[in-house]
Order: sequence, then C-alpha cells, then structure tokens
Amino acid sequence: MQTPSFLPLRPLGKTGLEVTALCVGCAPLGNMPETFAYSVAEETALATIREIFRSPINFLDTAASYGDGESERRIGIVLKELGGVPQGYVIATKADRDLKTNEFTGDQMRRSVERSLTLLGLEQLPLCYLHDPEWIGFEAAMAPGGPVEALRRCQEEGLIQHLGIAGGPIDMMQRFVETDLFSVAISHNRYTLLNQEAGSFWDVCVRHQVAAVNAAPYGSGMLAKGPSNYPRYMYGEASPELIDRAIRLEEICKRYGLPLAAVALQFSLRDSRIASTIVGMSKPERLHETIALAQLSIPDELWSEVEALGPAQR
Repeated sequence: MQTPSFLPLRPLGKTGLEVTALCVGCAPLGNMPETFAYSVAEETALATIREIFRSPINFLDTAASYGDGESERRIGIVLKELGGVPQGYVIATKADRDLKTNEFTGDQMRRSVERSLTLLGLEQLPLCYLHDPEWIGFEAAMAPGGPVEALRRCQEEGLIQHLGIAGGPIDMMQRFVETDLFSVAISHNRYTLLNQEAGSFWDVCVRHQVAAVNAAPYGSGMLAKGPSNYPRYMYGEASPELIDRAIRLEEICKRYGLPLAAVALQFSLRDSRIASTIVGMSKPERLHETIALAQLSIPDELWSEVEALGPAQR
C-alpha cells in the first residue's frame, strides 16, 4: 500500500506502528441509530469496510461497545474475505464494560478482549484501549485486580500488543496518561471548532510521549452536515450557543467557497500534537469525501477569521 503525499505515514507515538493522519471511525458501521440518529445496514457497512482496505487510509478504529460487537463482527467478515489484515493496515479496538449489566471489572475486560479477538478473527489486538473509564472512575480502574491490571496482563500474555486509553473527561484522561502505562490516548468531541477543551490535554500527551488521537472532529456530525441540517453535538441536541457559533463558522466558510466540513477536519489535521484524527464513516462515498476534504487548500485568511471569533468552549 502506498500513501499519497498529502497523507503520509507517521509514527504512532512509541508503539512502532505507522499510521495515516486520518483514521476511519467504525462506530457507525455497528448500526447505532440511538447514538447517531441513523442506521447502517450490514451490506452498506461491509461495502464501506471493503473500500477502506482499498483506500490510502491505513488506520481503523472500533470498539467492543459499538453495536455491542456488531462493528467488530462486520470488520471480521471482511478480514476473513481478505485472508487477514492486509499488510500495512492497523486495527484498533477498545475493551468495554458489559452493556447489559454495566459490569466494569478486570474479569469483564478479559471477556471483552477475548470476544473482540473472536469477532475480528485475530490472534492479537494491535492496539486496545481501555474505553470510557468514567463509568467507574480513575481509582477503581487502577485498583489491584481491576480493569487496567487485567488489560496489562492480557498484554503480557500477547493478546494485546499496545495499550491505550480512550475516554471523555479531560481531567481523568490526564491522570491516566500521567501513569505512563498507556502508549496512545483518544479524546473525543473535545477538540473541534466548537470545543477546544482537549487543547491542554494534547500538551500532556506530548510531555509523556503518548500518541494523541482526536476523535469526532465534526462534534458527532454538526460540523459536517451543517447546523441547520443536524443541530446535534456530542450525540445529543446542541446548545443554542454551539449552534450560533457553528452558523457563524459556516458563514465564514461560505465567503471563501469552502465547506465547513473541510475546515473542521483540517482544524484537527493541522495540529502537530495530534498523531491521527478519527472520522466516522457510514458508507463508501463518505470515505472518498473525507479524503477530498483533507486535500482542499484553505487560505490563512480564513483561519484568521476563525480565530477572530474568539475562543471556543474550553
């Protein structure tokens, strides 16, 4: 696989893995209408996954909780068709609580990892994150016999190659990164044109040599589809303040003849602290649209106008 010049491979922190600046988010492919307000049929998902493995984007992100295993199962179907993970591609998943009972223990982490291996058809997970630890808190996650210890044991046994942390609250995420137990960290919906709360978190990642991955640069859709078409942020109804800022951003982009989605995406891509940016994909066309948005030329004057709007939520 050869990557084009606009999408070069880059090191994923200290893991030794090399990934593209764009990462395909596979949550929508798990068919999660309660989260995204739309469904993705299996054939559409499979067609999208097949297209990913023909694309220059070499990094895929999924989780045990996406469709309660459905995203991983669908990826596994295509991997079986291909005879395994094509050379040069990196698949990351996340170990999750039990979605039915909310059990979030060390034993559940092992069950989650083992199910992910089965659904994906892999013998080892190249990268596995502890997912959404805000459900139990830092202390419980780090307790003896708890989730982190269980995942580290899975890593020692060779079930996981590299361990990451993926969650919401920035103060909690910083505490996990500062343990120096994780190689990669994901923050989602908190570094966009509308919310830059994770800005200081990227600095913490840099100091601890942890690869920073920014998920949901569109804020779960509003910055891609536009505030009028999709007035939602972080998987729920957007506040009037966020909608107003999105409208003003959209007006700036229109004056330059550029889509808001391109500016929202490149806001993340242009930050040197971020190793890769996760964008959710729901159909094959979306993949090609995203690659095109990443290539559009955006003048410095536009970025100056965006900055002149004043700070986003922090």
